[in-house]
Amino acid sequence: MCLAIPARIEELQGEGMARVRVGESSTFLTASIMLLPEEPKVGDYVIVHAGFALHTMTPQEAEDSLSALRELAQAMDGAPANF
Repeated sequence: MCLAIPARIEELQGEGMARVRVGESSTFLTASIMLLPEEPKVGDYVIVHAGFALHTMTPQEAEDSLSALRELAQAMDGAPANF
């Protein structure tokens, strides 16, 4: 199963790419931002799937999504998720 994960843009790298941080974890990814209708800013939250930022979201939407994913992970594993 593949999940689209909320991530915060930490750095715009040019060439339509950004360095993003997954949730509050120490996991960083490089994602293409070329599919977004508008250029995002550092600090914006996006949904990332398969290396592509697909949608910009508010901080509240990102936290709500991460909270739901944490609950799901804990229900499945019995241990708190680290994101």
